[in-house]
Amino acid sequence: MPGSRKIKVLQAIRQGQIGGGESHVLSLVGALDRNRYESLVLSFTDGPMITSLREMGIRSIVLPSLRAFDVSCWKKVKALMEEEQIDIVHAHGSRAASNLFLPARLAHRPLMYTIHGWSFHEDQPFLQKRLRIWSERMLTSGAKANISVSASNRETGVRYFRRFRSTVINNGIDLDRFNPDNAQPDVRRELGIPEHHTVVGYIARITHQKDPLTMIQAFAQVAEKVKDVTLLVVGDGDMKVEMMDLAQSLQLNGRVLFQPFRQDVPAVLKAIDIYCLPSLWEGMPIGLLEAMAMRKAVVVTAADGSCEIVKDGRNGLVIPVKEPVKLAEAIQKLHADAGLRQQLQQEAAATVADSYSVQQMAQQVATLYERILKTGN
Repeated sequence: MPGSRKIKVLQAIRQGQIGGGESHVLSLVGALDRNRYESLVLSFTDGPMITSLREMGIRSIVLPSLRAFDVSCWKKVKALMEEEQIDIVHAHGSRAASNLFLPARLAHRPLMYTIHGWSFHEDQPFLQKRLRIWSERMLTSGAKANISVSASNRETGVRYFRRFRSTVINNGIDLDRFNPDNAQPDVRRELGIPEHHTVVGYIARITHQKDPLTMIQAFAQVAEKVKDVTLLVVGDGDMKVEMMDLAQSLQLNGRVLFQPFRQDVPAVLKAIDIYCLPSLWEGMPIGLLEAMAMRKAVVVTAADGSCEIVKDGRNGLVIPVKEPVKLAEAIQKLHADAGLRQQLQQEAAATVADSYSVQQMAQQVATLYERILKTGN
């Protein structure tokens, strides 16, 4: 237990690119009381998150590794904990936890594990899924405390692991940064999008989880019927080329605009009218919360964490997973009905303001830190 000095927390995440987990870390270290806590962020790759941390005045370290359970980096991780006199080790996601659980134990540091969605899911091959279930069981049982970012994540843990315990702490959004009334650069003008167009936004890491091909298939159906709608795709990932090729094959050139990952997410969100997240599964999607905070009408699939936030017809629209026809119908409905779109926008912003602020999240995490330091569990 530290004396009068600040409590030093090692926050660890798998990579320095910006995604949901990385945005969570940035928000958390920014909101924790710096008079009480000193955060050191460990990432296993470089990237724009590291740049953002430097701008915030938060120290960060990159130990290059692309593998889970990477024995080659464990000695360095243990040495880092000891040299920096770390009090609490907080791993975000299974990749980071796999490379911290043994070093933390050997260094006699308490490990906390935030589960940003489980590493196993239904459409994995049988053996791969069983291996990941085994590894998650080991990681969660070896942590002093687990945090589930959604109730559905906790329910999955209870279903798969006997004696699984976790505290549900929802992701939180910086409502000062994601304030729809703030002035922002004009992204529509920058990209040449006509003012009268309805802009549909797909802003995500372009991976299998986010089902980018269904997004393109759905928009192709919209484009056949409606002329004044543009799809803006912002992000990178291993399926981006396939997504772009599909858009080209469906003759959507000029109707779909592709952008790489951008740091100016609030400005991008201000430029869109409808936010789509056709995920196959989710923990607690931060991009969705950001869009709702920016007063956008949202369309999500019936994927665990998304459904905890969005109630169909109240603060957004919920459609089945992998059904491009339903996604196209939802987009067309919001495009045609400005009154419904405005109603959902207002309710979306109110939902985030009431229940998903970064201050609430950071206070709950800090309470857990104090409990671990005081009781050891």
